[in-house]
Amino acid sequence: MTANWPINQWYVAGWDFEIDRMPLARTICGQPIMLYRRFNRSIVAMRDACPHRLLPLSMGIKEGDNIRCRYHGLLIDSHGQGIEMPLKSDKVVRTACVQTYAVVERHRFAWIWIGEAERADPSLIPDLWPCSEPGWTFDGGYYPIACDYRLMIDNLMDLTHETHVHAGSIGQPELLETPMETMSEGNQVFVKRWMPGIDAPPFWRNALKQDGPVDRWQICQFVAPSSVIIDVGVAPVGAGATIARHDQGVRGFVIDSMTPETPTTSHYFWGMARDFDTRDAGFTARFKAQQGGVFQEDLVILEAQQRSIERNPDLRLRSYNIDSGGVRARMVIDRLMKETVSIA
Repeated sequence: MTANWPINQWYVAGWDFEIDRMPLARTICGQPIMLYRRFNRSIVAMRDACPHRLLPLSMGIKEGDNIRCRYHGLLIDSHGQGIEMPLKSDKVVRTACVQTYAVVERHRFAWIWIGEAERADPSLIPDLWPCSEPGWTFDGGYYPIACDYRLMIDNLMDLTHETHVHAGSIGQPELLETPMETMSEGNQVFVKRWMPGIDAPPFWRNALKQDGPVDRWQICQFVAPSSVIIDVGVAPVGAGATIARHDQGVRGFVIDSMTPETPTTSHYFWGMARDFDTRDAGFTARFKAQQGGVFQEDLVILEAQQRSIERNPDLRLRSYNIDSGGVRARMVIDRLMKETVSIA
């Protein structure tokens, strides 16, 4: 099956809390990778295959910062270099080495560079600024999902689905009644929706801690290669909020990064950064559980959609006006894939 992702890009490999001293095996963009932390807390990322007989190194035995293959005992250091042969009296051969990957921790995520190692530039990591901004708090979780990562991008760039899929939490009819504005800027795509003078859905009414009509906004931002940031919130009518400036009420950024695993499976890293109740750890934990439940509703839909796509190879996805954000995001992805091919 043909790969459907661009290379020479940074992808999320895991949350900061997922990667610890013991190896974590994770397939990223079709590549089996092992992740773990050294004693100094820096992250190791290397191909999850012993260069001897290809047993996954993630099954190995940790010895300090090194890992010993569980099959015959070849010892590999944290830079991917063999330092001891199965027969300790043998000289280490040059081919006893493992591919390693550049990793950078930023915004509570471990980002891995998939592509030509010499082109790994940390300045190209997506700017998920609300995750690290003073005065904000950020937390979230992870789901494996059995669908093409681009289906999740389509989903997040078209929030009209909230009316039906998330009717009990964040959905409301006004989402289907309010026009959208879609625009592109380089490798980013924006979909904006402004809903003035409406009743807040349950979550936002509770966050605002008051009843009454509100102005609500949703600004979806696709950031290549596979992240979506959604600026969301409500402000009391008359507070002066606009689509351009809206810090008068309660505001959050839904953070989503979709990392391809295979052409039909992916890793979904989700969370929310917010500027309200930032010191309330109990609220953070409760909201994380609530948000996880909302995204589980998406998973049911998207995995069923992927299965239907595979059962109907003679049919194709159609795009209507509500799909403009996802369509433009796919255009960016396709262009990046073509640029990769042309460079090669």
